[in-house]
Amino acid sequence: MEVPSRWYNIIPDLPLPLPPPVDPPDRDSSSIELLNQILPVEVIRQQFSADRWIDIPDEIKELYKNFGRPTPLLRARRLEEKINTKSKIFFKYEGALPTGSHKLNAAIPQAYYAKKDGIESVITETGAGQWGAAVSLAARTVGIKSTVFMVRSSYDQKQQRRYLMEMYGARVIPSPSTTTAFGRSVHGSGSGSLGIAMSEAIEYALKTGAKYLVGSVLEVVLMYQSIIGLEVIGQLNEIGEEPDVLIGCVGGGSNFAGFTYPFIGSNAKGRFIAVGPAEVPKFSSGKYRYDFPDTAEILPLIKMITLGADFEPPPIYSGGLRYHGVAPTLSMLIQQEKVSSREYGEKISAEAAKMFAETQGIVPALESSHAVAAAIDEAKAADMRGTSSVIVFNMSGHGLLELDNYMKIYGDR
Repeated sequence: MEVPSRWYNIIPDLPLPLPPPVDPPDRDSSSIELLNQILPVEVIRQQFSADRWIDIPDEIKELYKNFGRPTPLLRARRLEEKINTKSKIFFKYEGALPTGSHKLNAAIPQAYYAKKDGIESVITETGAGQWGAAVSLAARTVGIKSTVFMVRSSYDQKQQRRYLMEMYGARVIPSPSTTTAFGRSVHGSGSGSLGIAMSEAIEYALKTGAKYLVGSVLEVVLMYQSIIGLEVIGQLNEIGEEPDVLIGCVGGGSNFAGFTYPFIGSNAKGRFIAVGPAEVPKFSSGKYRYDFPDTAEILPLIKMITLGADFEPPPIYSGGLRYHGVAPTLSMLIQQEKVSSREYGEKISAEAAKMFAETQGIVPALESSHAVAAAIDEAKAADMRGTSSVIVFNMSGHGLLELDNYMKIYGDR
């Protein structure tokens, strides 16, 4: 099949109007206006667009094709045999992209639009390193420089990811750092968080005049990721299958939303399951309220499910799932019970990943292993009911650059 020619924007198809971002009541200057300073012009326009469909420029489509889109939709037959299920399990393999995850889908358009603005450098933050690697490659591809603030726990644990970013030409800074005023104010306070790294990246972008590239949470990023679900719809149509269950892991929400929103927007039947880590219990303990997306409280308040912008997550190896909040549209869909959620501990998820690797040969990213665990549980539940399901999950990335972390989780065997 061909690469889709349009991105899908769920905003006009939400069950309720989306609560807008707001300025804190005690703020003299507008933090909403701040977005106009740090984001590329076209990215900010698309962020606030109410259009259901937005055309993908030909240059971006060519870059998508160059890096391997469409990505494959594969059936996990040997996993089905291993758990002796009557259900069919399919997975969309975003790990086939050069940086090993879905993140390149959103990095390419943002770097492209920054270049169109005449910008010479972009800034971002990264948790586990997938987003940082994607920005590094996208920036190098369009001919601009990149700087990445990497959460310190991941900077220490995931050195191969750091080296990959540096191989693409990025400058990688552990966060909290001494590079920014906010970083210095919390430096030495712990293993860091995505909210802290985001604050540092935004401060640094404002200081240097570079543009800030967003990895998740904002609706424009979820829209860019819709390329995943649009491809899956076409791929399932080609083989005559209709999903009963669609599953994805959630950090901020971009890979889950990109995978499921085209289905949700078309009123497809079936259930949608968002999966998170038990160690960062956003779904079970988070509150649906206005909160800051960044720890330094630079950005405007957005309404989302959140553990609080000051939440400091434990240094789990699933670094991409350590964010304190959930994207506003996904938060609303969960609140409206259009999407269900569940949480798995890291060891349980890692065991599911090992079973997947033994049967399918692909080592899932530690983040994606949570979706694997949920898919296995859904198949077993269908068997117990005496039914069969078509289960599709998003393998948002591979774990070949974190085998050492798997070793630490498993321990001696």
